[in-house]
Amino acid sequence: MLVTEKGQVTIPKHIRLAAGVTPGSEVTFSLEGSRIVITPVGTSVKEDRRAKLRAAAARVRSSLGAEFKQLGADEIMGFIRGDEPAGGAARRGRR
Repeated sequence: MLVTEKGQVTIPKHIRLAAGVTPGSEVTFSLEGSRIVITPVGTSVKEDRRAKLRAAAARVRSSLGAEFKQLGADEIMGFIRGDEPAGGAARRGRR
């Protein structure tokens, strides 16, 4: 494996997968004799963002009124984009 001028290397995919290293993961470097050891630290930033997004979505869902709870995802997205009034497609018999 070649080290770039900036000291960068690519960790082979099979090693990243086995170690649970994903984009956004934090790692530490240490020396054990003449060996460089890379160790993953905690959870990845990506997983942390997903957990925060899930928590935010749960808060939004719990605050929805009854008229929104009966809508499907496409209808809610249409409402958010301003495509049609809330529940419009459901009232016209679509879905």
